[in-house]
Amino acid sequence: MGTLNYRVVIFLFAFIFGVVFSIPTLIQSEEGKKITLGLDLQGGLHMLLSVKTEVALESKLKSTATSIKYVLEDEDIVFDDLKIDSDRVSFELLDEDDVTKVDKLLKDDFKGIVINKSGMSYTMTLSSKLAEETKKNAIDQAVDTIRNRLNMFGLAEPTVAKQGADKILVEVPGVKTAEEEQRIRALIAKAAHLQMMAVDEERANRVYSMSGEEAKQYGDIILNDVTNKDKRYLLYSVPILDGSMLTDAKVGYERKTNRPLINFSLDGQGSKIFADFTDKSVGKRMAVVLDNEVYTAPNIVQRIGGGHVQITGNFTPQEANDIAIALRSGSLLAPVQVEEKRSVGPSLGKDNIVASSIALAVGFILVVLFMVLYYGVAGVIANTALIANLFLILAIMSMFEATLTLPGMAGIVLTVGMAVDANVIINERIRELLHSGSSITKAIEQGYNNAFTAIWDANVTTLIAAVVLFAYGTGPIKGFSLTISIGILASMLTAILGTHGIYQYLLPKIDKNRLGFWFGIKKEKGAK
Repeated sequence: MGTLNYRVVIFLFAFIFGVVFSIPTLIQSEEGKKITLGLDLQGGLHMLLSVKTEVALESKLKSTATSIKYVLEDEDIVFDDLKIDSDRVSFELLDEDDVTKVDKLLKDDFKGIVINKSGMSYTMTLSSKLAEETKKNAIDQAVDTIRNRLNMFGLAEPTVAKQGADKILVEVPGVKTAEEEQRIRALIAKAAHLQMMAVDEERANRVYSMSGEEAKQYGDIILNDVTNKDKRYLLYSVPILDGSMLTDAKVGYERKTNRPLINFSLDGQGSKIFADFTDKSVGKRMAVVLDNEVYTAPNIVQRIGGGHVQITGNFTPQEANDIAIALRSGSLLAPVQVEEKRSVGPSLGKDNIVASSIALAVGFILVVLFMVLYYGVAGVIANTALIANLFLILAIMSMFEATLTLPGMAGIVLTVGMAVDANVIINERIRELLHSGSSITKAIEQGYNNAFTAIWDANVTTLIAAVVLFAYGTGPIKGFSLTISIGILASMLTAILGTHGIYQYLLPKIDKNRLGFWFGIKKEKGAK
């Protein structure tokens, strides 16, 4: 035998690495990182959601009204009767000298808003273009927000993708209990629309005798307390600020009672608005509103700077954690509702695993037999590289706790054939050189050199296609492209570097008179 070379050392290290890190997946141990099975293999939850985009238009109007209020107050412009009515925001100036200044501010700061003016009264509506953009953004944001929430929840590789014009496909593997399903559905559907709203102290004592329509005439809105539905608050309908200015949300605990609460932080603009409002409103109440329910409405005793606020309530730790996740991941511009829901049972996954395992085993055995019968010892070396390649795929996917789907298993089956393809090309080049009378050493070295360009070109083009599929595909497509990509990279290591090192190590033992045994050449020709 020859001496160990760096190629063999790298190959052995890769082989051992693959075996060691594949063990948790192969034996399904409790410890260690392992591959997670996808929805089609282990069952789970499949939902088709629709987005109520008309609510996004209402939210856009509220946001516009909040911005107008902030801009006018910041410029010390006196105005009155700022309210949201149906599809418009309206207000009236009290000083005619401010008209020119306001016209310029509205033109510069509110693009896409249609502004109608009658004397000192202003009415603002969304343009048709802005309305369409708002609806589209609501759907796109819903996809991103739901995906972020599920990722923060700790679920493995959920599929969240836009389907059609206003539908969202959600697939969550591994959901097995009704309680877990209900919690996930609640987390997905939670709007998490946070607002800080001022209490209308002038009319607050009339809240129980006032109707919603009467409150609307004053520019107010009536909301219930989250824990006591009989308790009502009369709030100004234009929020002080909203959740778009939130930067973080975490669960904390009250010192005396140890009850869970939610701490959240505001960005720079939100902190300034909050500080300015609390400074001007000492002695009044401010309500913290989440999804149109009042969680707390404390009296303001002093100016509050720093942009740190708390939400208190009768939360369980789990509820507080889910609300914090929803706030951190962002609010939904428009609510979503479940159009279709079905649970994929694990029995389907078991059948899929069995069928795919049989396909993998049959494909593997046929490839192994062909390589040994056709290429002799060279085929055994190629098969060794193939086994190392499979272990590397499992190990790398296990390390990243990747999700294996049925298309992903198909990708592994395809990788079995692709991984050995490089050695087929190399062996054929070596045999051609041996047939032409080259020495064994020269045939092996030139065989690898001549084959490398073809192998490199084929693998790189396939890898580019796989990367594109991963970048633009969804769930199952990503699983297929992931296994193909890992398999290609692993085969470059095992089939090119590894087998080359093995040949160099075995070179002193290769008998030029037994080329049929070593390379499957039936009729030996004079090798030098």
